[in-house]
Amino acid sequence: MLELRELDRPRVIAAANEYLHRSPETITAVRAPRSPGGPHDFFSEGDYWWPDPSNPDGPYIRRDGESNPANFVAHRRAMVRLSVEVPALTAAWLLTSDTRYAEHARRHLRAWFVDASTRMNPDLQYAQAIHGVTTGRGTGIIDTIHFVEVVRAIEVLRRGRMLPDAELQPIRSWFADYVRWLTTHPNGIEERDAKNNHGMCWVMQVASFASLTNDRAQLDACRTRFKTVLLPTQMAPDGSFPLEVARTKPYGYSLFNLDAMATTCQILSLAPGGDADKLWTFTLPDGRGMRKALEYMAPYIRDKSRWPHAHDVQYYDEWPMRHPSLLFGGLALGRRDDVGLWKSLRADSDVEEVVRNFFVRQPLLWLQ
Repeated sequence: MLELRELDRPRVIAAANEYLHRSPETITAVRAPRSPGGPHDFFSEGDYWWPDPSNPDGPYIRRDGESNPANFVAHRRAMVRLSVEVPALTAAWLLTSDTRYAEHARRHLRAWFVDASTRMNPDLQYAQAIHGVTTGRGTGIIDTIHFVEVVRAIEVLRRGRMLPDAELQPIRSWFADYVRWLTTHPNGIEERDAKNNHGMCWVMQVASFASLTNDRAQLDACRTRFKTVLLPTQMAPDGSFPLEVARTKPYGYSLFNLDAMATTCQILSLAPGGDADKLWTFTLPDGRGMRKALEYMAPYIRDKSRWPHAHDVQYYDEWPMRHPSLLFGGLALGRRDDVGLWKSLRADSDVEEVVRNFFVRQPLLWLQ
């Protein structure tokens, strides 16, 4: 842990010092002109949907893997900014005990989850809409993966007595409401049942948010789903993810799904009751499990030229990064080479697509 603190200290402090001078900004700062919701409703548009050349004013059509730059992304950018700044500020407080960092992180949390004038509504009913097709989809729930490390920061601040109960309780209530929506609304059910990384990210999110609210029933349900649904349907016997390999960004999606799976294991290991159910070492009868997934993917992170599948249609050169799967899995499973590989990779990127698909940036928060 000491080694990690020294490794990350320069980048964390530099970033946090910059963020101290930036005021919180939530989704209420930018109104989405095509949203059917109100100013407190998150809105985004499906990434891979474009105008139909044969019918420019009609319903959009899909071009998998190719993001449409004209889509509305301001709310997503605000959420990503929250997920970058609050964990960095919290990590800086851990490193220095300087309360300025924790207090500024709290300003962001109050703006997003407490203050009536700026808070976001606890649902994603209008996420990843498609012009002329739908006002929102279950697919859009993946946008709130960026709350996962924010929740980890909240836990660290709470344990450090830096988050007063008067602020913590409404934040917990917000996430309890969101978990209720995720587990009961048709869009939430649709995303839960998605076969690829979307289904994985649903479990990761519910596990994260239920951990904050101490929702034992949902935590148990996430552990069960991981073992009985996600591993059997998403992982091949060799440890690969066939549904991700079949996409137009097979390398990036394989990395993303492995990170989501590893982060879910880390969350559920840290959550109440985690010691009784060790997902890191759980295997199916044929040997599929987290060790098998890392054994498959780590060589292609170490040497991407060995990747046996097609190159991604976009951003192939931007990967890999410091993937949390290497760090979390390396420590949990005694794979020291994976930890060393993690240290050798880039911690940060200024490419928006990479930032959007890289949701664990402050490992200090996860190894407390």
